[in-house]
Amino acid sequence: MEDDQELERKMSGLKTSMAEGERKTALEMVQAAGTDRHCVTFVLHEEDHTLGNSLRYMIMKNPEVEFCGYTTTHPSESKINLRIQTRGALPAVEPFQRGLNELMNVCQHVLDKFEASIKHYKDQKASRSESTF
Repeated sequence: MEDDQELERKMSGLKTSMAEGERKTALEMVQAAGTDRHCVTFVLHEEDHTLGNSLRYMIMKNPEVEFCGYTTTHPSESKINLRIQTRGALPAVEPFQRGLNELMNVCQHVLDKFEASIKHYKDQKASRSESTF
């Protein structure tokens, strides 16, 4: 029972998002009856292959993850089902959170490099235009 409450506490920060003044569920956890916390399907609403494949890749880098895969429910629906199965005592929510954090770190690194390159390009362009006078 305590494990379920801990799992719910960890997920509470990921579950809802604000959209046009109303609360909207962004994430659901689906577990088949009789299964444990090591095999969970996460339903991510308003997402597609962009997040699904990137997140699957980051989660599969974890050696404690036995399986991670995703599907889109239908081309006209923008949601994905991401299934995670872990080895040992690790609950599936932990590699999910770790994968999200690692993906955010990678995206931030790419953004930082991109912005630095743009600044470098603009600085070079400005120095070239000044040297022509």
